[in-house]
Amino acid sequence: MIEARDVRKSFDGFLALDNLTMTVPRGSIYGLVGPNGAGKSTILRHLCGVYRPDSGSITLEGEPVYENPGIKARLVVIPDEVYYYGSASVMEMMKFYRGMYPHFDRARFDKLAQAFPEVDPKRPIRRMSKGMQKQAAFWLAMSCCPDYLLLDEPVDGLDPVMRRQVWSLLMGDVAERGTTVLVSSHNLRELEDVCDHVGILNRGRVVIERSLSQLQGSTVKLQVAFPDGAGPGLPQGMEVLHQSQLGRVYTYIVRGSVEEVRQRVEETRPLFVEALPLSLEEIFIYEMGGDDYAVRDIVL
Repeated sequence: MIEARDVRKSFDGFLALDNLTMTVPRGSIYGLVGPNGAGKSTILRHLCGVYRPDSGSITLEGEPVYENPGIKARLVVIPDEVYYYGSASVMEMMKFYRGMYPHFDRARFDKLAQAFPEVDPKRPIRRMSKGMQKQAAFWLAMSCCPDYLLLDEPVDGLDPVMRRQVWSLLMGDVAERGTTVLVSSHNLRELEDVCDHVGILNRGRVVIERSLSQLQGSTVKLQVAFPDGAGPGLPQGMEVLHQSQLGRVYTYIVRGSVEEVRQRVEETRPLFVEALPLSLEEIFIYEMGGDDYAVRDIVL
């Protein structure tokens, strides 16, 4: 389990992390989402021990991460911009990783070559395309057999077939080895297919942290039509995040469980009421809309 407790970090007077608290359960795929500048990359650098917090704590299974070689040997990071030594090839970096990570598995490295057939292991990584560099990064990282894998925009630059290949490999490690994966990404549609926990980050703090099933089960999209002459509206006390109208049909985004919300709305005797599932992207937009992050109309 990875825990961040009341983490604060400032850079030249700018508060990047503001008493951030989050928990990544062991053996989960945790999706960290948020608007640009929310602090996603900053907290990732804290979680892997690159940054030291100004205050608060970062621990992995109860031990501090910063300046702890034993803990760092159990985690691997793939940043958004992959960096390797200037002329290093995959084979040369394999030897480097093998000396750094005690659980590096050379047999697995050789087997994973089949998953990344287009990557030339003898070619300098810096001469590869961004997509090929990402493939090389996954090849090396997964050969280290880490207990924890931290990913920043991990599949950016990969084609759809390779994206599916990479996610399949990651989910296989979670299922078979109990690997914990933390993913920071803007691709909410993709995270929805793979994550079981989600943290929404805004202005340097995690504002919502739940399992994906809990998150999707606590917000409902309703489409309601009311009888002629009946004033549109939901019962008092319901928390409406968004409302729109198309003809006689009103669409509401309401906080609460499907059963509870539907039962209360049916008390108003509408012509019909239908509850629809929300995607992670919709949940993100409406939740952040309540935190001054609403989508605004722009007239050009």
